[in-house]
Amino acid sequence: MLVAVCAVAATVVPTAGRPPGSDADTESSPEPPSPSPSAESELSQPQPPSAESEPSPSPELPDEQRHRATLRRSVALFRGFLHEQSDPDRFYSLLADDSVRQLRSYVDLVGARVLDVGGGPGYFATEFRRAGAAYIGLDPAVGDFAAAGAAVSGMVRGSGTALPVRSGGVEVCYSSNVLEHVAEPEAMLDELVRVTRAGGTVFVSFTPWLSPWGGHETSPWHFLGGERARRRYLRRNGREPKNRVGHTLFPVSAARAMRWARAARRAGAIDIVDVLPRYHPGWARWVARVPVLREALTWNFTMVLRKAAEPDDRE
Repeated sequence: MLVAVCAVAATVVPTAGRPPGSDADTESSPEPPSPSPSAESELSQPQPPSAESEPSPSPELPDEQRHRATLRRSVALFRGFLHEQSDPDRFYSLLADDSVRQLRSYVDLVGARVLDVGGGPGYFATEFRRAGAAYIGLDPAVGDFAAAGAAVSGMVRGSGTALPVRSGGVEVCYSSNVLEHVAEPEAMLDELVRVTRAGGTVFVSFTPWLSPWGGHETSPWHFLGGERARRRYLRRNGREPKNRVGHTLFPVSAARAMRWARAARRAGAIDIVDVLPRYHPGWARWVARVPVLREALTWNFTMVLRKAAEPDDRE
């Protein structure tokens, strides 16, 4: 009964796990990566390590700033989603605030360089900067955002599978609901780890294909096959879905992500800090650790990783 309530409360995740403009496939961009001058200077120039730039555990936060994974919080996100179309500022502000609080429970963001892969402009940038982070957003549609009048200062245009960022260039690499839009998720995960400095944090979440929202706007008909779900959507709406299976949406599973994570851990590249259902109450965290069940009940599967120290640093 409790799991069912949790799943209902978490229905907010699927449509709104990403800010506006972030549903684009970060793998395929018609033009080569083109970082903005300010972003390029911040991310590409080598910087000597210093005590101040080393990632550190999240500090003790004031009570009002702590992230609490309660049922009340899950319900609040769901209620916010009900206004996603009529009052997007209300919902996306709520989601961005919650996401930054959640990440801050794993790592101190004050002074940290944060790369948000696929985040788009707006709400997340505001909340990360408010938390004290040096925020850089990456999206293949930066040119489209600028043409639409959105602020793109500090953003980079590029591919999630070939990040235009030097190795070890950021303390935190964050990606929300992008992995299922990439044909080669392992390549993107490798890139997230590559650009993160030793000891830094990688936070990646995505919608598993077998979750109720795995087919995005074609759900739940994706359970009968992605192509059938696409044709049904086309018949009913007179247009193609934004997320087309095999083009801008791919059937990624939690099991596949965990296979990559375990292999990377065996290779000494990462440590697995946590796996969790991102929007569920704390008492439902266990579903993310149960094979098969997690594919259907996590809604948004999340891995928190720490990049392992370089061999020389371990001596």
